[in-house]
Amino acid sequence: MRHRLPLILGLVGGALFACQGAALAQQSSAAALTVTVEKPAERQWPETVPASGWLKPWHEAISAAEVNGLRITDVLVDVGSVVTKGQPLARLADDAVRADLRKEEASLATAKAELAKAETNAERARKMKGTGVLSDEKIIEYLSTEQTAIAGVESAEAFVDGQRIKLSQTTIVAVDDGLITSRSAQLGAVVASGTELFRLVRQQRVEWQAEVSARYRPFIKEGLAATIHGPGGQQIKGTVRLVAPTVSADTGRALVYISLPAEAHPPIGLYATGQVELGTEAALTVPETALSVRDGLNYLFTVDGDKRATRVRVETGRRNDGEVEILSGLNRLAKVVATGGAFLSDGALVRVEGKAR
Repeated sequence: MRHRLPLILGLVGGALFACQGAALAQQSSAAALTVTVEKPAERQWPETVPASGWLKPWHEAISAAEVNGLRITDVLVDVGSVVTKGQPLARLADDAVRADLRKEEASLATAKAELAKAETNAERARKMKGTGVLSDEKIIEYLSTEQTAIAGVESAEAFVDGQRIKLSQTTIVAVDDGLITSRSAQLGAVVASGTELFRLVRQQRVEWQAEVSARYRPFIKEGLAATIHGPGGQQIKGTVRLVAPTVSADTGRALVYISLPAEAHPPIGLYATGQVELGTEAALTVPETALSVRDGLNYLFTVDGDKRATRVRVETGRRNDGEVEILSGLNRLAKVVATGGAFLSDGALVRVEGKAR
């Protein structure tokens, strides 16, 4: 019996030690955080230049009154109307102009009658020249009268043409295809010559006048693609039309004119942000959810073969579609904690959910 007691005590101690080890292992396994891991991805991302600026008309055109002191009798379009070149926009009272036209047409008829009489006398004088029937002075007088009558007819025709032009100017027309953005014409108003009545965006073309940092100006060329982040998350694609030849001395920024498609119809006057695309470059990317920011520095967690998390400091670059570019600090073959890294510490034990993609 005495010999069995040490053996029994040894067996009991071993069992207790085994149970304690199993409990510790279970506790350690329970303490491990569950994470998902991904391998860094190779992407071809565009190299972009950030830009911001106003949406403005490509060109504006003004339809103004060309005659003085006439009353507006009809307003045919309003703000937002799409018009074509030559389309009537408003009409002015033309009664007085038509009366003046009839007067000038009557003067023209009189001048033509006087010319006919002068031509008859001049033809008779030419036939009698050298016969002695008419004196040389009288012949010269008839010939001069003919020339004066010809000039009188030409002058009367010019006055008639002028009045016809003035009559045509009583109809205000669109000077180009476009979208009416301003209307100052009011029914019954008496307008002076040169008064602006309508303003339109030519051909409905709107452009983005974007400012970029001066250091990027040498790299931006005509024809490059650009993207605007419009209201409501809308993205509008455009093309660089012109790069301003100067840089603002106040802001140190250069102006880039970016043409937008007519069918986009972006709102004029909107301040928008976006980027100009210089080209594409390779990027090593990870999900944005993998980043942890601590003390203003960016970190990732990687997982080794022992299921231990290692904190790695990285430098970040471009961001696109939920991913971020890693410029330095990350091994391309590493397994990066994509989600669940916010609660990790360096060296923590983790449980990997699924397989690394």
